[in-house]
Amino acid sequence: MVSGHIFHCRKNSWPAEEYVGRTALQLLDFDGGAPPEQAWRRRLNSHANILKEFSVTFMEAMRMMSLGLRLWSYVREEASHGRKAPIDPFTKERCKPSASQGVPLGGMGSGSISRGFRGEFKNWHIIPGLCESSPVMENQFSIFVSRDGGNKKYSSVLAPGHHEGLKKNSDSGISSWDWNLSGQHSTYHALFPRAWTVYDGEPDPDLKISCRQISPFIPHDYKDSSLPTSVFVYTLVNTGRDRAKVSLLMTWANSIGGFSHNSGGHYNEPFIAEDGVSGVLLHHKTAKDNPPVTFAVAACETQNVNVTVLPVFGLSGENHVSAKEMWNTMQQNGHFDRENFSAGSSMPSSPGQKLCAAVSASTWVEPHGRCTVVFALAWSSPKVKFQKGCTYNRRYTQFYGTSEKSAVNLVHDALTKYKLWEEEIEKWQNPILKDERLPEWYKFTLFNELYFLVAGGTVWTDGQPPAIDEKNSPGSIQQKSSKRGTKDTKQGSVKDNHVNLTVEQVPHGGQMTNSDDHSVSKFAAVHGSQMQEQVNGLKSEEPIPYLISKDGPEHVGKFLYLEGVEYIMWNTYDVHFYASFALLDLFPKIELSIQRDFANAVLYEDRRKVKFLADGTSGIRKVKGAVPHDLGTHDPWHEMNAYNIHDTSKWKDLNPKFVLQIYRDFAATGDMQFGRDVWPAVCAAMDYMDQFDRDGDGLIENDGFPDQTYDAWTVHGISAYCGCLWLAALQAAATMAHRLGDRHFAEKYKLKFIKAKAVYEAKLWNGSYFNYDSGTSSNSRSIQADQLAGQWYTASSGLPPLFDEHKIRTALQKIFEFNVMKVKGGRMGAVNGMTPKGKVDETCMQSREIWTGVTYAVAANMLLHGMEHQGFTTAEGIFIAGWSEEGYGYWFQTPEGWTTDGHYRSLVYMRPLAIWAIQYAVSPPKAILEAPKVNLMDRIHISPHMARAISEISIRKIAPDNRCFPSSAFHCEC
Repeated sequence: MVSGHIFHCRKNSWPAEEYVGRTALQLLDFDGGAPPEQAWRRRLNSHANILKEFSVTFMEAMRMMSLGLRLWSYVREEASHGRKAPIDPFTKERCKPSASQGVPLGGMGSGSISRGFRGEFKNWHIIPGLCESSPVMENQFSIFVSRDGGNKKYSSVLAPGHHEGLKKNSDSGISSWDWNLSGQHSTYHALFPRAWTVYDGEPDPDLKISCRQISPFIPHDYKDSSLPTSVFVYTLVNTGRDRAKVSLLMTWANSIGGFSHNSGGHYNEPFIAEDGVSGVLLHHKTAKDNPPVTFAVAACETQNVNVTVLPVFGLSGENHVSAKEMWNTMQQNGHFDRENFSAGSSMPSSPGQKLCAAVSASTWVEPHGRCTVVFALAWSSPKVKFQKGCTYNRRYTQFYGTSEKSAVNLVHDALTKYKLWEEEIEKWQNPILKDERLPEWYKFTLFNELYFLVAGGTVWTDGQPPAIDEKNSPGSIQQKSSKRGTKDTKQGSVKDNHVNLTVEQVPHGGQMTNSDDHSVSKFAAVHGSQMQEQVNGLKSEEPIPYLISKDGPEHVGKFLYLEGVEYIMWNTYDVHFYASFALLDLFPKIELSIQRDFANAVLYEDRRKVKFLADGTSGIRKVKGAVPHDLGTHDPWHEMNAYNIHDTSKWKDLNPKFVLQIYRDFAATGDMQFGRDVWPAVCAAMDYMDQFDRDGDGLIENDGFPDQTYDAWTVHGISAYCGCLWLAALQAAATMAHRLGDRHFAEKYKLKFIKAKAVYEAKLWNGSYFNYDSGTSSNSRSIQADQLAGQWYTASSGLPPLFDEHKIRTALQKIFEFNVMKVKGGRMGAVNGMTPKGKVDETCMQSREIWTGVTYAVAANMLLHGMEHQGFTTAEGIFIAGWSEEGYGYWFQTPEGWTTDGHYRSLVYMRPLAIWAIQYAVSPPKAILEAPKVNLMDRIHISPHMARAISEISIRKIAPDNRCFPSSAFHCEC
């Protein structure tokens, strides 16, 4: 925990008055119209430069040539089945990534739409795993101002006109609109989940305008945080001497990005709801049998605000009013005809025809007067379908039902509840924003990095079992139930069962039932030795579902988030290890739900054959006892390990990371039932690792290939990274066993910890840091930034340190001086590898990269050990390179990493959420702070019999038995 006065950096670095005049700020300071002091800022006329992607060196390309050929073949094979490969470096986006991102819209898990700082709606992520990055330029806010009896008029789209793809010649489309905004006097202010755009005299010199974007991302609120909606609150201040009629216009295309409008069959209809809410519904028929999407665009009519709509306009003028005609109507009248509300549904669109809708809100603003106008957007796609057949209901349907027209209720509630949302958001954020110990840049970067939990392709289901599309599920053996969530209880033939289950998960003597507590897939399951005998002759092409429960005891449904928009794998666990601090702090029930999913997964086996692309060998998809790398891509929870470059059952970091996360969550929440429930999986995960301790010294060894999260960086023998994780896992498992009353396990792993620790220090400690590995390669003595990852989790969990405090601080200081400060003076973050001579380790592309999430993790570790200056200086490098004005433009799309010249790899990535590990270090959970200051490891007594028995055990090289502790009842000691 950090105490006292933390190192101050860039204090008041971005004062708001440098971007918006102080007078304008004062005038807008009512009804939330003024942006906060702490925010990320940009002028709207800022150049959105094209980002530079990394490239491999010639030698790296030669070494990876075989992998590249196999990956190319795999990508083509997946494409032939109409699927996108989880990793596809060969297909580039049509829209080149640029430094133009901003705060995304909506809550978590119901599809997302991002909004750039210049106002464009882009990065459409409605269909899981598919992101359309190009903006839909018809989606805009515009303004029309009339003064002095109509003699003085202003009209403009409220976005600069220099957008890629916007034609300059006059036509009947949106190029005919008035793109008069220069952006020179307009600024964007971001503090996720809100953003402010302030127009200081643009386009009307006597009008101050603030547009406040609000989304319902509210920590610990598991209802409203799932809602697909956002609100746009316009604050208007008339500084002129004339009364002004102001009309604001929201236009929206019936599209989910890209060329989705081309499929045809879309239609629009106006609506009037309660409380003055009215607008247009846009019904979108998606392609490839994906579930439909319905948008609702609306405004709130009040005594001072008049709302009208144009349900349909087109771009060409054929069959519908053209975009140009719509604009002219607004210029002349400032509103549409009231009769449009009774127009009914439009005719379905023809293929290639783009339908748009418009909502206008008009008001009079008196001289020196103020007014508020509120718009809202909602999108309803109640079902989420994955490409291999499973369809789930999204989380928000528990509260709004599965009707596509629930968008009306969503947009209504957004317009009537947004002030309550803001109160909760401010209640959450203010303690951090007002904490004088913290650097200013850190405060707003901390919140803005949370963009990924909305824009990172999240899916949040209601927790019910899926409906399965039999035609997309090869090898089906039972009839599909007509009811969603119910399964045929007739047991299939033995040959169709590939999943091993524990006794606790198979009730009634081994036959699966359709009880509330044990919902299964359409396949039956059996248990025990009979199962083990029968799976040996299975055909590799038969489908093997992963058994999932309806909903955990947390009752928050099931949650998925992608590793990144370029790495399409759900809940990638080695990366979740870093990112999970955000969920644990803000949505702990979701974090526990994810951990339960992985605890269940540890005990299963999927024997379908998979080809591993790194070496061309084959193996089974999921090995029993091994923690999966991910929960899949096209059929999550049922087909795990979409990652197929290496055989991750041989990775050395996944199982220790699982144990460490389980213990951290157990300690942070104090949830004893959670601890009991996942304990069998912890035991299995620990025992599985015995096979990698080949010399019986208690310490695992790496196998001479990249067998951990750095999957291009080879490791030989004992490694600083995996070895430290293993030491930490041994201590965490022993301590958890003691707390749960499993004496045998506690003794066993304490003894292993004592043995392993001595070996680790003897073989890797060189006096100032731990060597990269114990091998004899040219980089074995490299300084790895992440070498103390295990100690980071140990300190975060309130466990005693793995090593002498002097060694920990000495190693962290070495990392700071070499990996941080020797790269651009600390202005880029921590490079993964550095040679003892102070040169970047060029062994492979990952050793020479700076990983954003790892840098945040290293900074958190420094803070946990009293190194405040080093910690915040290290983390600030990511801010400077990624978020600052002099940086590379990676805001709201923080990549996995960048090279020392700023070229990125993998934009919009999960791991940077690790910045919340810094906040965890600054303000630990109450359960950690109030835990008794007792070293539980010292209370684990090792009997002579146990010590002798352990020393005589031969090292096993097979997956463990699921029986992890005696059948006697738990005796918890907390």
